[in-house]
Amino acid sequence: MILTVSVSCSSDSNEIGDEMNSGGNTMEAAKGVFVSDAHPTMGTAVVNENVTNLALTNFKTDDGPTLLLYLSTEVDSQEYVDLGELKGLEGDFNYAIPVGTDIEKYKYVVVWCIDFSVSFGHAELK
Repeated sequence: MILTVSVSCSSDSNEIGDEMNSGGNTMEAAKGVFVSDAHPTMGTAVVNENVTNLALTNFKTDDGPTLLLYLSTEVDSQEYVDLGELKGLEGDFNYAIPVGTDIEKYKYVVVWCIDFSVSFGHAELK
C-alpha cells in the first residue's frame, strides 16, 4: 500500500490560526469581581454573550455547610435565581443560566450559605 500526502506551505488564509484566535475572543454580556462578605471570597464572574453560562475564574472561598450560587437582585438574596450547589472552593467553574434570566435585574452573583443565611462573597455584574 502506498500513501501519498500533499502538503502546501503557502495559503491565502490561515484557517487553523483563524480558528484558534476566534476561540479566545468570546464576547461577554457582563463581568464582575468577587468581594468578601462573611468569608474571604475572590475571583471573577463572567456571563457569556448569549446569557447561557456563568464562568467563575480564579475563584476561591471558604468551606461552609451548604453553599449555593445565586444570581440575585441584591446581596441579601431575597429575590434570586438558584444556579445550584457551589461546585468547588477553588478553581474555575461553569454554571448554566436558565433561559430568560434578566442579568440586568439579577446583577449580583452571590455565594450563599443556606445554614446561616449569609453571603460568603459576591460579584456585581456590569
